[in-house]
Amino acid sequence: MNVLLFDIDGTLIDAGGAGQAAMEASMASEFGANPPVTGISVAGRTDRAIAMDLFRFHQIEVNEDHWRRYLSSYFRLLPGSLQTHRGSILPGIENLLDTLCGRTDVMAGLLTGNFAEGAHLKLLHYGLSSHFDFGGFGDEHVDRDDVARDAIHMVRSRLPEVDLNKVWVIGDTPSDIRCSRAIGAKVLAVGTGIFSVGELQQHNPDAVLKDLSDAGTVMNSLGLS
Repeated sequence: MNVLLFDIDGTLIDAGGAGQAAMEASMASEFGANPPVTGISVAGRTDRAIAMDLFRFHQIEVNEDHWRRYLSSYFRLLPGSLQTHRGSILPGIENLLDTLCGRTDVMAGLLTGNFAEGAHLKLLHYGLSSHFDFGGFGDEHVDRDDVARDAIHMVRSRLPEVDLNKVWVIGDTPSDIRCSRAIGAKVLAVGTGIFSVGELQQHNPDAVLKDLSDAGTVMNSLGLS
């Protein structure tokens, strides 16, 4: 069995900044933290890491009550943010996922920095949620490598004898490449995020594509032709 673990933002969808906007709106809603936010990177990071940076930026204590309030507000505001920000499914994704659904030798999951509920809301908004029912998420970890370890644990719970040579991480950032190495998997890097193909190649992925627009090319890159 081949296992494909997909990143979400910049790989499956471009949410148009909806997630970051909802995060900042949550801080404003719950804590009155309105100043413009600067200096917080988001690409390839977990939602937990980004949120903790927001708390530090606004000098708000991270405690159980504050964290609960923040999450509740974020999940409440995210659907509306997805509606108002002009995002899109990235080229070829729907066809690729339909192609994978037609195969009995492929299991597709997620390996994303999104909170699990945030991932569900994003994929639901874009009509992609039915393609994924397991994965690794950014609820508990600040390090993407730990998310990858959660994902491979989920894979092994379903496929105890998984061959790591048949496990692929598919993502658009150097963090996706690094976390694949943390679990001994292969990686297909895709230049649909903020990193160019040339920048991604510097991190030595097993394969790299400009985008996922041609299902045949993707399948060949993954050794699934």
